[in-house]
Amino acid sequence: MHSKRARRAALALAVVAVVVLGMAPGAVAAQSESGIAGTVVVEEGETVEEVSGIAGNVIVDGTVTGDVSGVAGNVYVTGDVGGNVDTFGGNVEITGTVGGDVNGAVGNVVIADGATVGGEVNLAAGTVLIEGTIDGDASIAADTITLGEEASIGGDLTYDGDLEGETDAVAGEVTRDESLGPTGFSITGPGIEIVPSLEPLTTVLSAVYAFFLNLVLGAALLALFPRFSADVADRVATDPVRSGLAGLAVLVGVPVLLLAVAITIIGIPFSIVGAFAFAFVVWIGVVYGRFAVAAWLLEQADVDNRWLALVVGLLGGAILTQVPFIGGLVNFLVFLLGLGALAVALYLRRQQPDAPEPVESGEPTVD
Repeated sequence: MHSKRARRAALALAVVAVVVLGMAPGAVAAQSESGIAGTVVVEEGETVEEVSGIAGNVIVDGTVTGDVSGVAGNVYVTGDVGGNVDTFGGNVEITGTVGGDVNGAVGNVVIADGATVGGEVNLAAGTVLIEGTIDGDASIAADTITLGEEASIGGDLTYDGDLEGETDAVAGEVTRDESLGPTGFSITGPGIEIVPSLEPLTTVLSAVYAFFLNLVLGAALLALFPRFSADVADRVATDPVRSGLAGLAVLVGVPVLLLAVAITIIGIPFSIVGAFAFAFVVWIGVVYGRFAVAAWLLEQADVDNRWLALVVGLLGGAILTQVPFIGGLVNFLVFLLGLGALAVALYLRRQQPDAPEPVESGEPTVD
């Protein structure tokens, strides 16, 4: 019946909503150096080599000896970062110390009083407030750039937008360059990490939490879109090369497109929304990839059960994250298969007339 099908769909949507809310800031404080759709925290007194996060907050209260990378989430540095801070989307607040550069295409940036950036600052943002110290040059394109009373820039300041505050804080030259805005702001330095990190999580708790989130999302996808999910799995099984190449193209092409939109100040809000949407698609690609590979393996054993395939795939992926290097590489390849098959299936679905998803459990439909 339509009413039963609607109730089932509403229930699945509610589950997805709960999962998305669980990804919100402060929902989880995973003690890990990397993560997707969760808050990554380096606690006070803790020291790690590098930190990266996608679609979640990155909070550094302790020490990071290398770089910090964040995509589609906020970055807060109250501790010490020895390398660079590279961000795309979200906001940045630095109250601690960054030894390298700060690069980003973001919403709002605060370098607070007492904060220190040892290298350069290269930003495309909505608003930028500088009250701390920048030892190197600064290149900033923003609607509003404010230099506080305690601000100090050791090199030159090149900017585009409204500059307010204490320009005497700049030791070098202050130059307005309109090319930083609409015609192509360039972020220097090593760049922003756009490849989702699938490195081992450092605690059992965070691994269990990630498995639970993936399982709930996968169950919702299979319940809401059984036919589409089967199509994705079939594409991985029948054409893995094309699926993998498509996944690689999407993974590289979409961030480049979003960055191209972000170089115009007016496009920054659209690029931020797009980054969040893409991060969610990346997560779906992870889940679909593990589901599809497990479904193919079970099919070789004459087992056809999509729910079992989902559990086996996600469990296998979680176990692989604990295997150094090889596990991460295999998980990444599986992710490319899932992302590519998802992209191809969505493209082909747009070329075909709409078809309703089949009703489960043999219930008849009512026209």
